[in-house]
Amino acid sequence: MGRANKVILAYSGGVDTSVCIPYLKEEWGVQDVITLAADLGQGEELGPIQKKALDSGALESLVENGQESFVVDYAFPAIRANALYENRYPLATALARPLIAKMLVEAAEKYGADAVAHGCTGKGNDQVRFDVSIAALNPSIKVLAPAREWGMSREETIAYGEKFGIPTPVKKSSPFSIDRNLLGRSIEAGPLEDPMTEPPEEIFVMTKAIAETPNEPEYVEIGFEKGTPVTLNGNALGPVELITQLNEIVGNHGVGRIDMIENRVVGIKSREIYESPALLVLIQAHRDLESLTLTADVTQYKRNIEESYANLIYQGLWYSPLKGALDAFINQTQERVSGVVRVKLFKGNAMIVGRRSENSIYAPSLATYTSEDTFDHKAAEGFIYIWGLPTRVWSEKMRG
Repeated sequence: MGRANKVILAYSGGVDTSVCIPYLKEEWGVQDVITLAADLGQGEELGPIQKKALDSGALESLVENGQESFVVDYAFPAIRANALYENRYPLATALARPLIAKMLVEAAEKYGADAVAHGCTGKGNDQVRFDVSIAALNPSIKVLAPAREWGMSREETIAYGEKFGIPTPVKKSSPFSIDRNLLGRSIEAGPLEDPMTEPPEEIFVMTKAIAETPNEPEYVEIGFEKGTPVTLNGNALGPVELITQLNEIVGNHGVGRIDMIENRVVGIKSREIYESPALLVLIQAHRDLESLTLTADVTQYKRNIEESYANLIYQGLWYSPLKGALDAFINQTQERVSGVVRVKLFKGNAMIVGRRSENSIYAPSLATYTSEDTFDHKAAEGFIYIWGLPTRVWSEKMRG
């Protein structure tokens, strides 16, 4: 096809992305394929992946650590926005895509490639996230998606790879499709495609079964500075360390599982299981701290845009003008969102049981029912008369 001379391929080490290497060269006339594996804390051995890419015909095999940027530039803004897709999913997988797209585009510039490629199929969300993000970062670069076009079944894909020396994958004992990074895991396919089937315990790695969790509650205090988490139990931690430690603490109590029917960007519904212990609890704690430090009107207005923000991330519009405008609003609201939130973890539950902030606008002297009360009760009567006036006038008219 002669679509490109040099291509940077997003590489995971799986069947599809490995077969993309000979396929791009043989079928589409690409001269050089350079693979890029992004280390976002998926925990798998990236050394063997690097070798596998070279064995599959890659000119060069890059592995880049993006963990710090992943947390600081993608997870933390989502926490400040309390971003939950369909009010449930904290976007652990979706947040990785704009970063990988950025790494692809930067590698293309560095190595003089005229195209980037990914192994996404035509059914998922990730193709949308990659294609749109890449176009936003460099509208002139070509995006190739061989797996979207080759029309091969999994068996045919494996057979194609074997022709070019790509070893047959060890027979998958697991029928599940799993994506993992520092922020969480997404699990789909196999028996999970029946919405009535309960997820088997074996699919969970980051969260314990309730029966296995401690019989005593554990408390964790999360410190925020301008909406960004910075401490655990009073200890200042780096971004990656904070997420890693909190995943461990929270997951140990069975907190962080989600089982949902989700509306994909391409219009189909899919059953998704997620584990995202730290991210879920951080959003919960952050939202609570906002209730202590933001005025009612700001909190309520911000709630309205949080759903839009989550949708933008899910739909691949991280680099869109609207996202940038919403960030400006959100960052302005976070100036005073500093303080500590106390969370009680027990048997699959994360309960917020305390919060404090130097910027708190909770006034005990106004809230109390004791003799310390400074609220002017007599002022309420006139306020209620004015407040209820439109309703009273309407009622009188309705009654004729």
